[in-house]
Amino acid sequence: MEINKENITDWLKSLQDNICKALELEDGFAKFKEENWTRNEGGGGRSRVIENGKVIEKGGVMFSAVSGKIPAFLLKEHEHSITSSSLGSIEEELFFATGISIVIHPQSPLVPIIHMNIRYFEMSNGTKWLGGGIDLTPHYIVDEDARFFHEQLKAVCDKHHNSYYPKFKNWADDYFYINHRHETRGIGGIFFDRLNENEELNFAQNFAFWQDVGETFASTYTTLMNKNKSKLFTPEQKQWQLLRRGRYVEFNLVYDKGTKFGLETNGRIESILMSLPTNASWLYDFKTTEGSEEQNTLNKLKKGINWV
Repeated sequence: MEINKENITDWLKSLQDNICKALELEDGFAKFKEENWTRNEGGGGRSRVIENGKVIEKGGVMFSAVSGKIPAFLLKEHEHSITSSSLGSIEEELFFATGISIVIHPQSPLVPIIHMNIRYFEMSNGTKWLGGGIDLTPHYIVDEDARFFHEQLKAVCDKHHNSYYPKFKNWADDYFYINHRHETRGIGGIFFDRLNENEELNFAQNFAFWQDVGETFASTYTTLMNKNKSKLFTPEQKQWQLLRRGRYVEFNLVYDKGTKFGLETNGRIESILMSLPTNASWLYDFKTTEGSEEQNTLNKLKKGINWV
């Protein structure tokens, strides 16, 4: 397909359709509700939310395509490369951004939270880039599941370039880190941003990689759903799930760049904050028991673990 914003938009909508169908099928009960919205400054989106399913407590598969004048915070990020003579023209640049963002919060503490975002950004001066990634946040880290998840991502990366998995895995470890807790949000995955031409691949090749990242989501996550959804759990494990959701909320509201981008560009609040769970918990000075499954999980919320 020709790589332009119209075709990218159509492809992302088709991906949204396919992912929603796969999640509904695996859940077996709940269906996505769709809401279309527009943004005053330009563009809009198609939000799909699923709630109160057999497996999924709350989740969203959100598509957006927005445009307008380049936001002030992006100008600030580029100020090191902007001269005083070009500042005026840069401020008049228009941007277009489109992507899909997914967060799934399961009912069971034995089914992991998953997040994916793939996005395309361009400016009217010809600047363009790709970004995205997938990461997994188990409430309880199971080594077998962690290996499976990273094997799927490594296979996608290795298909395009053998440097991509280690590079983007390390990037995810650094990005999905809750600095004030000194722990990672989960077991990571891959993360990349501002991917354009580089020493490994040209833009068209990187675009094919970007598409493959998006297309690996459904089969990878539904496998983990299917494996773990019928396992019994205790009230204590459910309480632990709520505490881990609290950590998820902390990361998304304090550090997440996608949340910041949405808020800074006057995005739709309901769609931006869809990533937050219905229920979460913060217990004062909670301590795990040495040797417990909870402590084992905390011990593995670290950067640099080689899962494959």
